[in-house]
Amino acid sequence: MDNEIILAADLGGTNLRMAAIDRQGAILYRARRETPRGERVDEIVGAIVESANECRENCVGFDQVKVICAAIPGTVNVNEGLIITAPNFPALNDFKMADALENKLGIKAILENDANAAAVGENWRGASKGFADSILVTLGTGVCGGIIIDGKVLRGTSGMAGEIGHICVESFGAPCRCGSRGCVEQYSSASAIVRIAKELETQYPESTLKNVAQLEASEVFQAGINGDKLALEVFRQMGFYLGVSLSSLINVLNPEVIVIGGGASAGWELFMPQMLETVRQKAFGSLSKRAKIVRGELGDDAGILGAARLAFDSLAKPDFLRSAAINEFESV
Repeated sequence: MDNEIILAADLGGTNLRMAAIDRQGAILYRARRETPRGERVDEIVGAIVESANECRENCVGFDQVKVICAAIPGTVNVNEGLIITAPNFPALNDFKMADALENKLGIKAILENDANAAAVGENWRGASKGFADSILVTLGTGVCGGIIIDGKVLRGTSGMAGEIGHICVESFGAPCRCGSRGCVEQYSSASAIVRIAKELETQYPESTLKNVAQLEASEVFQAGINGDKLALEVFRQMGFYLGVSLSSLINVLNPEVIVIGGGASAGWELFMPQMLETVRQKAFGSLSKRAKIVRGELGDDAGILGAARLAFDSLAKPDFLRSAAINEFESV
């Protein structure tokens, strides 16, 4: 059993990441390639299969791989191994990815939403390790999340639980791609950082960010580190609105810990003070004091480690339905 490994895939909009991982969470081999840009399903499946075979070929001396788990950026029916919707990959909508991978690789395949997988990863080997009730909020191009209650991933009736990015924090605020307005995604994501900076630049004529044509969130962050007042105001707003959304999560779910991950969490030291102050003001009484809010520890590896944990769960249960609870996995 100590010699067992599984394959874990993280299908990103830019890169496909694959790893062979053992029961202790050690990454034995990594494969990475650009995600196919075409609209053909077979190209995407083929890329996953090629990466999987590369990992298998470079893990000599370990037991035969029996399971692959793929983290998918979209809505997933875990029990059926079905991708319901994948906004970045419309060709995968209503596609039975698990069946396709099983046919190509000859091993069991399971799927999970990428944010849920990342939440499991942080809970297994990262910032929320040891906590039964935890939430992961990822700040990237958008805002995503994964929720674990009593050691189980909360998926909801249709697999769409955890859409944290669409918590409304400003009733008549910025329009969101979901069709609503004022979602926290429009105020606390990397794209929001850029938008807010451009909207406020006329109020800060001395800012180094003023009139930058192709502004990026990383530039706003660096300006903030250097004390640029425009950048500092952007991150203050980011922290405020993120704090409003976290307060709602704390009030409803009473988590032990909330982990903040994703690329835009690099601005932690700039938005964290306002975020914590807002939570202190808006979360219900003792709940705001009990919930820890911490920065993620695993970075890009959160998703593949979470996928690995779920894959090992499936080995531990012969009658495993693809929605296994992470806390029922044998201790490692």
